[in-house]
Amino acid sequence: MAASSSLTLSQAILAPPTSHGSNPPPSDRLFLPIFSLPTYSGLKSTPSTPSSHPTRSPTTSRRRLYSLRPVRSSAAVETLPKTDTALLEKSINTIRFLAIDAVEKANSGHPGLPMGCAPMGHILYDELMRYNPKNPYWFNRDRFVLSAGHGCMLQYALLHLAGYDSIKEEDLKGFRQWGSKTPGHPENFETPGVEVTTGPLGQGIANAVGLALAEKHLAARFNKPDSEIVDHYTYVILGDGCQMEGIANEACSLAGHWGLGKLIAFYDDNHISIDGDTEIAFTESVDTRFEGLGWHVIWVKNGNTGYDEIRAAIKEAKTVKDKPTLIKVTTTIGYGSPNKANSYSVHGSALGAKEVDATRKNLGWPYEPFHVPEDVKKYFLINVLAFFSHIGIGAAMSLRVLLLKLSGMLNLPNMRRNIKEEASELKSIISGELPAGWEKALPTYTPESPADATRNLSQQCLNALAKVLPGFLGGSADLASSNMTLLKMFGDFQKNTPEERNLRFGVREHGMGAICNGIAHHTPGLIPYCATFFVFTDYMRAAIRISALSEAGVIYVMTHDSIGLGEDGPTHQPIEHLASFRAMPNILMLRPADGNETAGAYKVAILNRKRPSILALSRQKLPQLPGTSVEGVEKGGYIVSDNSSGNKPDVILIGTGSELEIASKAADELRKEGKAVRLVSFISWELFDEQSNAYKESVLPEAVTARVSIEAGTTFGWEKIVGTKGKAIGIDRFGASAPAGKIYKEFGITAEAVVAAAKALC
Repeated sequence: MAASSSLTLSQAILAPPTSHGSNPPPSDRLFLPIFSLPTYSGLKSTPSTPSSHPTRSPTTSRRRLYSLRPVRSSAAVETLPKTDTALLEKSINTIRFLAIDAVEKANSGHPGLPMGCAPMGHILYDELMRYNPKNPYWFNRDRFVLSAGHGCMLQYALLHLAGYDSIKEEDLKGFRQWGSKTPGHPENFETPGVEVTTGPLGQGIANAVGLALAEKHLAARFNKPDSEIVDHYTYVILGDGCQMEGIANEACSLAGHWGLGKLIAFYDDNHISIDGDTEIAFTESVDTRFEGLGWHVIWVKNGNTGYDEIRAAIKEAKTVKDKPTLIKVTTTIGYGSPNKANSYSVHGSALGAKEVDATRKNLGWPYEPFHVPEDVKKYFLINVLAFFSHIGIGAAMSLRVLLLKLSGMLNLPNMRRNIKEEASELKSIISGELPAGWEKALPTYTPESPADATRNLSQQCLNALAKVLPGFLGGSADLASSNMTLLKMFGDFQKNTPEERNLRFGVREHGMGAICNGIAHHTPGLIPYCATFFVFTDYMRAAIRISALSEAGVIYVMTHDSIGLGEDGPTHQPIEHLASFRAMPNILMLRPADGNETAGAYKVAILNRKRPSILALSRQKLPQLPGTSVEGVEKGGYIVSDNSSGNKPDVILIGTGSELEIASKAADELRKEGKAVRLVSFISWELFDEQSNAYKESVLPEAVTARVSIEAGTTFGWEKIVGTKGKAIGIDRFGASAPAGKIYKEFGITAEAVVAAAKALC
């Protein structure tokens, strides 16, 4: 979510929510002459408006600010003026027909959900949520996630009516077309105003759990008793399909356990899926299940026209502070369509011209396609401004109080030092700007350093980074003591200790990955990592793919990376996994061989905030090899040792991870026999591909066709590196249960095999 524009810290944190580009009321602005902070890149913004307030003395400003308390958003829900029902329904029908018209024009899409969910969507965007359409990345905005991403025209219509520049009328008309800002499912990297990429069902609700976790964590760290800078809700709409997916249960179980009270989920209970009525496959009591998961549950029985019921449910949800809330909203899919409503035929297909006409007549909609009536435009604007008139002053003042505190400007000598440190941390988290010299904290190793498993070396790196990166947090899927991922200086993030940074995900790999995506997308400077055995990426592959697609820089710490894990056998031994992730776009697959390479892998992962990284780490001990380096890792592939001259070795030996040691031993043997041998570490194919042709030639000269690779995984794909005349040594079958040394020998992953292959080629 980072952007190229520059924004002051006060703008990023404090930029008050506005509506449709209108300036906030004068009372919502305050001239603060008493401090200034440097600009930094990280968030999109629009130029700030100069204050119209007269200059106050610093003493007066501080005194007045310090005495103010925020007006909470729940108060706005209670006090928003009643709306003329006819105009309200006209506005809701505008949402419905923008969706109908866009799907019809594209002859592709899902009109049913937007038609059924328009009332709850309208109340969220028009009456409830805090956001700034002219600064979509305002830090303290409420987050909205459409987990049922196929119904994305609901969100696009709402963003359009809310005044987001990303969704103009022409964008609605370009729905699902090449290059449009309105793709077939919400994509955060395409459309400002969309928080996360959804579509695969269940991913969105899990992302929302991550967003809510991030809010609770940051609030616990930076809010003060009299001032709240982090104070926003996460809202999500999910459907029956999301409820059926196991990932939703995984994530919602954690949300209940963590007590994420600012997560409010609207369950679109319409009883229809693609195959028909949900009674054919989904008859459980969702209410009872969520109560068992620790959620507060409310049922809105009339989601079609029960506007006050929806409002009352939200009001009730906001009174529950220690639990997330599920609001089950019973709706009619395709509401208003005389012949297709409440049927699967309206789920994933355009209505058709005749049914569109019939729906227009049924709902009394005389307008041309894509028309937004003027009174609806004004209605939406007026309601949003009315909302901000209730929360604007209190919220904005409260934020300024905390910024003053965090800037160390108040006369609090006993807290001054700590607050300055908090200000620096908060700046880094909000902006995504890494602290200067952070990489110097990474450990370094020499060949004399003791041999160790790269999972242990990884833990050293994790704990070093946690000391210098304020937004660094993460955990494991019930394997922390085996993945070696505990941050020793922090406790566990729990319901009553949300300020801590160790996340306990339990045995929920899929939910874990998607939750981390939500954390990554919450704020640029939050850097989540998660861990399990490498083979169990199979459980979370969909979430990892969404990481790559949505540009979420999650760090996946995957241990037990090969047959080297030994006795647990083939169920736990990854074979095809390295190749499969190398085939995935926009992801870094890193397999370090020792301490320096592990540190280098973490440096690369931290720097790559718009693509995820997977670190494949060993269970078995490995030596610290001479010639490895952090700088080499950044190139993806590099020369570790070489006794040739003129860039003309007799043979090039290539290894990754634990097999680099084997290739190194083979190189030593071949050199004893007079061969000119180049040893290359190939830790990341993706990084190597990004290097210049000249650099690639300096490592793998085209003229040298005698190349041998060794990796304890499938040989699939290695022909790209060794060429048609080279030899790839690997494993193209499942593993076996035995001690690691025995398995390596039986599968021919040995120095002897490398030497024999090299001699056959040169």
